[in-house]
Amino acid sequence: MTAALSAHELIARHRSTLDQALEAIRTRAYWSPHPEHPKAYGENGSLDAAAGKAAFDALLGSRLDLGQPGTDDWVGGETSPYGVDLGVTYPHADLDVLLPAMKAGQRAWRDAGAEQRAVVCLEILKRISDRTHEFAHAVMHTSGQAFMMAFQAGGPHAQDRGLEAVAYAYVEQVRTPDNAEWTKPQGKRDPLAMNKQFTPVPRGIALMIGCNTFPTWNGYPGLFASLATGNAVLVKPHPRAVLPLALTVQVAREVLAEAGFDPNLVALAAERPGEGIAKTLALRPEIRIIDYTGSTEFGDWLEANARQAQVYTEKAGVNTVVVHSTSDYKGMLSNLAFSLSLYSGQMCTTPQNLLVPREGISTDQGPKSYDEVVADLARSVDGLLGDDARANALLGAIVNPDVKARLEAAPGLGEVALASREITNPDFPGAVVRTPVIVKLDGAKPDDEAAYMSECFGPVSFAVAVDSAEDAAELLRRTVREKGAMTVGAYTTDPEVEQAVQEVCLEEAAQLSLNLTGGVYVNQTAAFSDFHGSGGNPAASAALCDGAFVANRFRVVEVRRDA
Repeated sequence: MTAALSAHELIARHRSTLDQALEAIRTRAYWSPHPEHPKAYGENGSLDAAAGKAAFDALLGSRLDLGQPGTDDWVGGETSPYGVDLGVTYPHADLDVLLPAMKAGQRAWRDAGAEQRAVVCLEILKRISDRTHEFAHAVMHTSGQAFMMAFQAGGPHAQDRGLEAVAYAYVEQVRTPDNAEWTKPQGKRDPLAMNKQFTPVPRGIALMIGCNTFPTWNGYPGLFASLATGNAVLVKPHPRAVLPLALTVQVAREVLAEAGFDPNLVALAAERPGEGIAKTLALRPEIRIIDYTGSTEFGDWLEANARQAQVYTEKAGVNTVVVHSTSDYKGMLSNLAFSLSLYSGQMCTTPQNLLVPREGISTDQGPKSYDEVVADLARSVDGLLGDDARANALLGAIVNPDVKARLEAAPGLGEVALASREITNPDFPGAVVRTPVIVKLDGAKPDDEAAYMSECFGPVSFAVAVDSAEDAAELLRRTVREKGAMTVGAYTTDPEVEQAVQEVCLEEAAQLSLNLTGGVYVNQTAAFSDFHGSGGNPAASAALCDGAFVANRFRVVEVRRDA
């Protein structure tokens, strides 16, 4: 292929960004090349708010032709959680044609080397960044996120996670030199001398199985980790959230072609309604890497059955917060209220179980009983969401009927401390918007255990009464060990309790946030600094992002010769 973008040009354009990313993952300090504010876009080729909305509107009712080989049908059917029928159709692939075509381009991509692959990936991310406003609407109308969250989490934060994966991939690939001169002394005899060549080689085709709630944020780490390590990537979106990832594939194919590589290194696998092609794809011998975010049931199936592939899963867990004591009662309540409300609790990091001693907690406002703590938290959530405009901006929309059903069933599990209420979105009357429900449960009652020891994804949380801080730590340990957790939080002014909770999280490999009372929340993580998941408990088999997330996506092959 003729390259419109030379390797030299791409390196000149993006090497400094790669170097800054490498420094950021080394220091864990704050850094991002992707602006979070919508007004930052509109110059240097990027779309401003009006242009981005117009680009999204132009997609509605269209056919997104990616130019892929093996297209045998056109499929679609996405309906926005806000009640908008997207009407976009996508290519349906004959896998026996598409997969061999994807494999054909891997040799040239492998031979390009780690640096060139990295800067091609950075060019893809730059072009996606320029279209952040367009992508934000695509994420909003497939996930149900409110616009600002879709803009930030689906745009710059997702792009940060993709860049982070590229940086880790580069580090791991260049850890071994390309060439080495090896000489071994032999005493009086001539030394043994060899030339050794080391080449990172891809595993094969990677399958990225997308999720409904965060198609780009959860999808980009695996996609870019695999692509940067030399693998072709087949993107299988969630059938309710195809558009953001289809646009991603479109951009990737354009950049690959312009850089002189086979565009079929990245392709889309959209499916017919009810087709369920993820299982079929996962067992294909060509698929050597799988990235998956979603239900525990299917994640477990992948780990047990896709034996030919390296499988990375982010499944589900029961996220827990230990509430023992605080020096900022108002700040604690405000922080928790926001964490429970953001995106209607439809985040894999949202707290579910709040463990509160039944005799109460000590605070800067004096002792507070269990009932007072729960009632005050309920009032804090009510205050946060009391204005419908602000509530819509925080809650977004319920993403699917399963979440709505769990929310409606929750009051039957125990005493309701905060009832959910329905909110109308004046811009989107078809949206299903609900405030969170808080249910009081007793940690000592076996009947209640069935509820709080099961994941209840959505705007449902349980205030679980426990006998003591020791009991809270033990219940936390059992929950993480048996069910997994993406996040753990704790509030305490007691150094011994803090140490006990920290020890549980270290032993059970769970990420811990302590005494958050300001503008950082337990369900948010920052690329280049925070690890999302640990890979060490049942909630996920990998962390986003660390060396282990990328290193097994390639192998190093040695060729040695006598000097």
